[in-house]
Amino acid sequence: MALNFRFAVVSDLHIALPHTIWDHPSRFHLVEVSIPAFESVIEHLTQLDLDFLLLPGDLTQHGEPENHLWLQKRLSELPFPVYVVPGNHDVPVLMADQQSIGFADFPHYYGKFGYDNPEQIYYTHQVLPGVRLIGLNSNFFNEEGQQLGRLDNQQLIWLENVLATATEELVLVMVHHNVVEHIPQQSRHPMGNRYMLQNAPQLLELLRQYQVKLVFTGHLHVQDIACSDGVYDITTGSLVSYPHPYRVFEFRQDNYGREWLQILSHRVESVPDFPDLQHLSKQWMGDRSLPFLMKFLTHPPLNLPPEQAQEIAPSLRYFWANIADGDALFDYPQFPQKVRHYIQAYSAIARCGTPHLIDNNSTLLLEKMRD
Repeated sequence: MALNFRFAVVSDLHIALPHTIWDHPSRFHLVEVSIPAFESVIEHLTQLDLDFLLLPGDLTQHGEPENHLWLQKRLSELPFPVYVVPGNHDVPVLMADQQSIGFADFPHYYGKFGYDNPEQIYYTHQVLPGVRLIGLNSNFFNEEGQQLGRLDNQQLIWLENVLATATEELVLVMVHHNVVEHIPQQSRHPMGNRYMLQNAPQLLELLRQYQVKLVFTGHLHVQDIACSDGVYDITTGSLVSYPHPYRVFEFRQDNYGREWLQILSHRVESVPDFPDLQHLSKQWMGDRSLPFLMKFLTHPPLNLPPEQAQEIAPSLRYFWANIADGDALFDYPQFPQKVRHYIQAYSAIARCGTPHLIDNNSTLLLEKMRD
C-alpha cells in the first residue's frame, strides 16, 4: 500500500513562562512571544488532520523545570501524537542546578512524546504503519563538562542496529544540530560550526548506507533545505525569532513507487501585544545585528579590518533576517569585490547559477541513492 501522510515541524520554541524570562541586550529572539506564538500554531495545526507533529529541540528557554512542565502538559492536550528531541537549551548542564534540569532528566519529562525508556535520551518509534521515526540526542558533554553537538559512540552503534532492522520502512530522523551544511563552509566557519553536528560525516555515511533521505533539524534559526548525496537536512527556523515559521509536510508515494515530499511553510503574523509581529521582529533583529556583523566581517574567512567592517555593517542590517527568512538573494555591488562575492555565496543559488528557491515552499522528489 502506498504511503500518504501529513505532519508538521515546529522548532526552537524556547518556551518561557513570563516570570522566567531573562533578558540580554543582544539576543535575536523574542522569547516574550513563545507561548502565544505556540498557541497560534496549535490553533492552525489542529485544523489540518495531522498524523503527527515533530519538535526538533530547544523546547524551552534554558531548561527550566517549570517551562518543561508547562510544555509537557500542553502537548498532552493535543489531538495528534507529538515527538520531541532535546536541544542545547533544554539540557544546558549535565547535572541539574538552580535554573535547569539535568541532562538525564529530559526523557522523564517527555515519556509520552517518544521516550518510552526514561533511561535513554534517544529513541525509535513506529509513528505509522511502514513509517519509523528515530529521535537522536546531539547534546554531548566532554570531560570538562562542556556541551558540544555530537552523537556519542553508543548511540551510533544503537542507530546502526535500528537501521539494519528497518530496511522495509520509511525512516525519518530528527536531531537538533545540523547534519548538512546550511551556510557556506558551515562546519569550518568560526561562527557556524557550533550549529553543526561534529560527527555529521559519520552519521551521513550511515544514513546513505541505509537509504535514509530525510532529516529534520533546528538550532540554526533559519529556514533552509540542504542536500548531501541524497540526504535532505530540512532545518526549520525558530518560532521565537524572525520570521516565526513552522512547516507542514505531505508525504506521498505515486503509482510508480516514487516518493514525494511537499513542503509548505507558514509564519505567525501576530499575537496579543505584538499585532505586527513580522515587522517588529525583523526590526528587533536588525537593531541587534551590529555585534554579530562585526564578528562576521572581522573573523575568517573575510578578516576585514574593524574600520572597514564598521563602514560595511550598516548595509547588512537585515542580512541574517533575510537568511532566516529562507530563499535569500544577495548582491551588494557597492562592496569590495572580495566581500561582494562572499556575501553572494549566502544566496539561494543552484550550482548552475540560477535561483533555487526551495527553502520555504517546494516539492521534493526523493530519489533512490546509488549504492
